[in-house]
Amino acid sequence: MSGNENSSSNSFVWFLAGLGIGGLVGVLYAPRSGSETREELRARAEQGRDYVRTRAREAREQASDWVDRGRDVVNQQKDQFRAAYEAGRQAYQEATTETGAPKNL
Repeated sequence: MSGNENSSSNSFVWFLAGLGIGGLVGVLYAPRSGSETREELRARAEQGRDYVRTRAREAREQASDWVDRGRDVVNQQKDQFRAAYEAGRQAYQEATTETGAPKNL
């Protein structure tokens, strides 16, 4: 993980903490009855939980995309290496056949 991604992650955590604290302070200072306040706190907690679930799902999807991209790049590199190896092997065989040297590959 690069420093920029870590900083972004820390910023996100502080954002969530600030959001929660701000919501809690706003609800506690609102002129409502105890049951209304508890219901509001419950609703806010559920909203926060849903938000975190959504962000976690998005992060998993993005990580899955990165894994797929990485796998594609590795497979492409393998294919290029195989093609280069086969071309070199074939060139070596052709060169040794022309000179009469024994083939070892």
